[in-house]
Amino acid sequence: MNFSLLTPAKIIFGEDSILQVAPILKQWDQNVLFVAGLNHPFFSQVCDSLNQAKITHFVQQVSGEPTLNSIRKLVYFAKENQCEVVLALGGGSVLDSGKAVSALLTNDGDVLDYLEVVGAGKALQNPAAKMIAVPTTAGTGSEVTKNAVILVEDKQVKVSLRSEGMIPTVALIDPSLTVSLPAKITASTGMDALTQVIEPFVSIKANPMTDLFCESGIKSVSKALLTAYKDGTDLSARNGMAWASLMGGLALANAGLGAVHGFAAVIGGMFDAPHGDICARLLPVVFEVNARELEKSSGNHEILTRFQQVSEWLTGDQNATILSGVNFLKQLAEDLKIPALSNFGMNRQHVEEVVEKAKKASSMKGNPIQLSDEALKEILLKAIE
Repeated sequence: MNFSLLTPAKIIFGEDSILQVAPILKQWDQNVLFVAGLNHPFFSQVCDSLNQAKITHFVQQVSGEPTLNSIRKLVYFAKENQCEVVLALGGGSVLDSGKAVSALLTNDGDVLDYLEVVGAGKALQNPAAKMIAVPTTAGTGSEVTKNAVILVEDKQVKVSLRSEGMIPTVALIDPSLTVSLPAKITASTGMDALTQVIEPFVSIKANPMTDLFCESGIKSVSKALLTAYKDGTDLSARNGMAWASLMGGLALANAGLGAVHGFAAVIGGMFDAPHGDICARLLPVVFEVNARELEKSSGNHEILTRFQQVSEWLTGDQNATILSGVNFLKQLAEDLKIPALSNFGMNRQHVEEVVEKAKKASSMKGNPIQLSDEALKEILLKAIE
């Protein structure tokens, strides 16, 4: 029962909570860097609210995943305009951009100085600048996590800028902001959310608090994702997915992830593939192989019971087996029309390279068992087709 829990200073959840952004920033009374995605219906509304409140703010709209150069440009822009706090409105990539900038506003040096795996990996000395994180997708949970995922293009890999001081000051989750999400993005981000409530539950770092988050999140996704995919205007389903995404962010920030995300960081750096699609195709295979290898190596019934428990929550069947869960995850990916990894250009020739890179990924440290090279290759070969 010994554990600690990292969370934002404040979490605000609910429809129309977007209206609280301007009042919070007004209280902070500092110049704002407003990082936003492109063409979101609520962007103009938020700008209008900041103008009406006479909040000095400087807008940077971004697209695509954060890279070393894009972060450097944002930091330069923020410092040139004497920005002291950050507002980020968008999907996981936008929120990660905002979090990286907030960290580098208060810490000297270049982003590469602090990146893990491919950078110097230095620890951030100071807490990040104050930040409000407002997600417009229901998937990454980035609004409550302690890292920002950055694409290092010349290394073809995604790695994290990571510190406990990087968790946003305020996480503001308004499910109505996700109503405009296209079905394809609903599916992809939703599968990311699902992965992020399953992996922490079977992680070696799981604790009683994260278990509660995972149970609630898994049950919520299993009921809401297909509905939100088929009818994006269903606010009940959108609420369910926003809740699950928040639960996943809190869980992974405290219990880590596993092999799905260990692979996804590498594959996402090598191929132009949506992160959630990668997770969706890896998840059932990793789930199955992890359970099999655990049973073979130690017969660890406590962890194996967790896999069976996930299957119960997914299917709603108290008699569900681990295979029932595997089949549920496979069918869900099919129902959401998520393509196989081969559709993104990955083939058997890439397997060795991906395995070697993935073994170094930080997410692998949370996997419930250290998988052999043969098991890792098996996972990839099954996910490709």
